[in-house]
Amino acid sequence: MEKVIAFLKKHKVRAGDIDFEKLIEDFTSEMDNGLKGIESSLLMIPTYIEAENELLTDIPVIAIDAGGTNFRTTVISFDRSGKLNLDEVRNFKMPGLENEISKEDFFQTIASYVKPLINKSDRIGFCFSYATEIFPDKDGKLLHFCKEVQAPEVVGQFIGKSLIETLGTPQKKIVLLNDTVATLLAGKSKVSGRSYDSFIGFILGTGTNTSYIEQNTNIHTNNKLDKEGSQIINIESGNFNLAARSYLDVIFDNTTNDPGKYSFEKMFSGGYFGGLCLTVLKAAADEGVFSEPAAQKLKRVNNLSTGEVGSYAENAASARNILAACFPGTDDSKNCRYIINSLIERSAKLVASNLAAVVLKTGKGKTAGRPIMITVEGTTYYKLPGLKSGVENYLNDYLSLKRKRYVEFTEVANSGLIGAAIAALTE
Repeated sequence: MEKVIAFLKKHKVRAGDIDFEKLIEDFTSEMDNGLKGIESSLLMIPTYIEAENELLTDIPVIAIDAGGTNFRTTVISFDRSGKLNLDEVRNFKMPGLENEISKEDFFQTIASYVKPLINKSDRIGFCFSYATEIFPDKDGKLLHFCKEVQAPEVVGQFIGKSLIETLGTPQKKIVLLNDTVATLLAGKSKVSGRSYDSFIGFILGTGTNTSYIEQNTNIHTNNKLDKEGSQIINIESGNFNLAARSYLDVIFDNTTNDPGKYSFEKMFSGGYFGGLCLTVLKAAADEGVFSEPAAQKLKRVNNLSTGEVGSYAENAASARNILAACFPGTDDSKNCRYIINSLIERSAKLVASNLAAVVLKTGKGKTAGRPIMITVEGTTYYKLPGLKSGVENYLNDYLSLKRKRYVEFTEVANSGLIGAAIAALTE
């Protein structure tokens, strides 16, 4: 155990190596810069979607959710009481994950997913989980892909317009929004009998991102906004680049398809956490943390998923995966789990700093009776052992006890689809 502790200390991959308050200050500063149009790793993209507008009822809408791994479609409507009616959800694979594809192939593929529903409604809500500049007509131009999607020709294209043209349905009205915006709207739609001061949407699955409600007076990238109003901002928080990375974080980043981009996301999101753990574990093997037989087995491992990491950390004895095969010995197993749990604890602190900065930026949630609702979506947040509880403990200690800001967490099934439908039905 002394060896593993010395290794973690040397490489600065522990939660204790993070200056929590400085990270919050840096995150907040990047938010401010992004809103002002000053160079920032946080894009702070206006969505032109207000959180307070009236929702149309008894009108069906085609809802699409393009996530980090899956592409889902359905038809949704709300009755006058607010009750949700949701058709069968169809699941497909996100194009461009297995190999690089052309612009034509990308839009032809997603159009084929949507086409069976196209006569169900003239309204389409499209939850598109990638960095996209949104325009006042609520279409969006892709800035860049993340989460390992390989379709470079799509960058710079208007996503809604391109889909409508490929479908051959110019009469359709499409609203494009980010998954965090959809998550925020889905959470807000579920409020009943409780007063909340504001709302935040947070995603931690394959990737990570955050959205919140900002006053238009603070948004300086568009001088035509109604200064009395507000709108949801897509932060693109996964691209934050001021978190202190270790040498091993950089080594891992250089193995991804887009080194140097979305470095914050690569420290804890599900699309990368397994690979990061493998990089750290192999470095530990090289430095004598594990027995020689275990080290040799580990060196032959080429891929490690976040799911495998989570199941091994939770219960090594029952895990049936590559880590269990590498570490049959008790000491090796303990050291492996210690490293993984240290990285999970660090992840919790990083996530908490992200959320704490956004909570403080809203200026809301100052009384326990009117907290800020944070709607969280993503399997990594809920399934990686110890992550959810770690995030909530950090936030309780820092926000509630120290800063007297109050939050409440909720989860909404199918939030991407529901939020997309709400955006397309809001006027």
